[in-house]
Amino acid sequence: MMARSNFSKSSSGVLPWLGLALLLLLADQFTKVLILGYYKLGDATYVTSFFNVVRVHNAGAAFSFLASASGWQRWFFTGIGIVAAVFIIWMLKSHPGQKLFSFALACVLGGAIGNVIDRVAYGYVVDFLDFHYAGWHFPAFNVADSSITVGAVCLVLDELLRVRRSKS
Repeated sequence: MMARSNFSKSSSGVLPWLGLALLLLLADQFTKVLILGYYKLGDATYVTSFFNVVRVHNAGAAFSFLASASGWQRWFFTGIGIVAAVFIIWMLKSHPGQKLFSFALACVLGGAIGNVIDRVAYGYVVDFLDFHYAGWHFPAFNVADSSITVGAVCLVLDELLRVRRSKS
């Protein structure tokens, strides 16, 4: 009976984090559906002097890493995303009470699954946020990429805070 109680406690503690990951995933997929529906590849809309909405296809990883490879990268990055998602869910089940850590993992999970869905459905990731200044463009990205970045920053912050607490 005790094992079941602990499992229930662990499962219910992970649900809010899975809910956050789902919300981020839905936001990512919704914005990508809008871009795919209203923009052709290469179309852009000027928004401000430093920001455009564009439609870009990224067959690679971050910063278009391996984008020009022969196609194997699609399944390689899909596999990495699936393995990462399974690992993250396991970590969330193991540490649901660690709020910053779990928040970070949920952000990475939602973003990773969003980009995996793109790779499976289209063969590339749909990017559309284009920041630029004086002719320099940061590589276009999407909500999933933003979510992964926020999660990564929070993981670093969580570790710094943990180390700081252990020294006190």
